Amino acid sequence: MEEWIEKLFSMELLEEAAQKYNASTIQSKKLGDFENYVYEVHKEGKPYILRLTHDSHRTKKEIEAEVQWINYLHDHGVNVSLVHLSIMGELVEEVTVNGSSFYVCLFNKAPGEIIRGNDNRFGSALFKEWGKVTGKMHKLTKLYKEEKRERPRWDEDDLLQFHLYLKEEDRDIIQGGNELVKELQQLPETEDVFGLIHSDIHPGNFFYHEGEIHVFDFDDSMYFHYISDIAIPLYYSVWFAHRNETLEERSEFGQEMLSHFLIGYVEENSLSEEWLEKIPMFIKFRDYVLYTVFHKKVNLEVADNKTKELVQQIGERLKEDEPIVKLNIDVLKEIIAK
Repeated sequence: MEEWIEKLFSMELLEEAAQKYNASTIQSKKLGDFENYVYEVHKEGKPYILRLTHDSHRTKKEIEAEVQWINYLHDHGVNVSLVHLSIMGELVEEVTVNGSSFYVCLFNKAPGEIIRGNDNRFGSALFKEWGKVTGKMHKLTKLYKEEKRERPRWDEDDLLQFHLYLKEEDRDIIQGGNELVKELQQLPETEDVFGLIHSDIHPGNFFYHEGEIHVFDFDDSMYFHYISDIAIPLYYSVWFAHRNETLEERSEFGQEMLSHFLIGYVEENSLSEEWLEKIPMFIKFRDYVLYTVFHKKVNLEVADNKTKELVQQIGERLKEDEPIVKLNIDVLKEIIAK
């Protein structure tokens, strides 16, 4: 979280936010503070997730659109965390501080647990279920109708203003990122391939419970190509578990992971060979975005060595034009054709 926003946040603010839902912060537990403040709170003895978003990050209408979509998916059988109404009957509440606002939402706490890359359950069954829930989300979203689009388009993200956050020594990365954005903007945007997506379904944003995946953290949801929601799970599976290995080793794992993911995905939604071929573009795009996120959100001069190493790895890949994973697309085509 940016330092100036941290100065606005307090436990008194958290308590005020929780009271709007009749929730208690007595046993609250902080779960995250990267882009939102996320706390576990309690209500009638049960745990819930309270999220506070500063108005510099999202508008109230953007958040309302997010949580309405989440509840639509929940109502249609997708394992996502239901968003609850406040005492006043609102999905999104507002708490003001020093002339700015935090927008507040209360979610069900998902059952299960995070599965780490070194867990023996981080394998074929989980990957297939991951693809299945993603495919179901996409299929349902194609039927989802909004009166007005409030969530941002992917190319409205300020992170794509690479020059704002990267330094002069990264000029080649800035140029490469700008060129890739232009290339992505030329892709078709029909209802069948472009719509509202989660945009961040990585292992830190779902729990695994009794063989099923429960997805949460829709804060990055945006209008983008559905294929991005396939590229991102692949990217983070490799990044979390095998980023320190060679390209050959990363690719062997990535090919296996995506194969099982696609088996699950096509059980719920169709995918054309044309879009399968575009996954490498979206994998590279994630490298550009993640590299910029670190430069925007983290003071790398005082960051720990692990964080510095992560950012250095991404930067080196971008400068050397090396993908995080190289795929055999022809083999993957056989999977979606079955």
